[in-house]
Amino acid sequence: MNYEYIQCEVKERVRYITLNRVDKRNAFNHQFVAELKDAFILAEEDEDTKVIVLRANGEVFSAGADLQYLQSLQKNTYEENLADSQFLKELYHHMYMHNKIIIAQVEGHAIAGGCGLATVADFTFAVPEAQFGYTEVKIGFVPAIVMVFLLRKIGETKAKELLLTGKLITAQTAKDMGIIHEVVSKDTIQDEVFSFAQKLCKETSGDSLKITKSMISAVQNMKDFDALNYAAEMNATARATKDCKKGIASFLAKEKIVW
Repeated sequence: MNYEYIQCEVKERVRYITLNRVDKRNAFNHQFVAELKDAFILAEEDEDTKVIVLRANGEVFSAGADLQYLQSLQKNTYEENLADSQFLKELYHHMYMHNKIIIAQVEGHAIAGGCGLATVADFTFAVPEAQFGYTEVKIGFVPAIVMVFLLRKIGETKAKELLLTGKLITAQTAKDMGIIHEVVSKDTIQDEVFSFAQKLCKETSGDSLKITKSMISAVQNMKDFDALNYAAEMNATARATKDCKKGIASFLAKEKIVW
């Protein structure tokens, strides 16, 4: 796919996916979502990519849905709107279940669906000036899809505070609430994100990251007994992976493990 609204590049096993619909504040329309989905699928299949960084050009990380596009959808039938909603759902779900680690590098406001991108990332770094908010209720819409991920991340009480008021919060407040991980100055965020990504690349097993990330999602939907049985199965599965054999052999031989 030839991209109009995003850019992609790889640097030392870190794949940068950059939102580039600057004139529309990186707002979502069908093509924008399609390009993001395609980029994440390609990253999943690329053996030279171990970590993904999602970032944006322009002053806004993402303003969420393009309201003109959203208005045009009001002419659709319910079935057509459902298909479009499913299309968006697939993007967030794919990111959440992706076999590579995704880091959001937020250097501008992340609003509504844009805040959703930061929410489903595995790690989110933001500049102090960035604001976050699920503002859908202020325009008569609902934060439907991202709600599923936000509830998992911060719990019902905090999620209600944000989802039902639509208020904007600072990056520091988002960190305190558990939505993002680090608040970093604009001068250093690029270097700090790259350094963090490189640590993951060099110090952790790709197989282990993939299995662990998948398990974190799966066990939350299981009863304790089922979760423990599943964990035992994955423990046994991990022992047979190439990475586990390599890691244990290197450790016992007192050799540096090169991932």
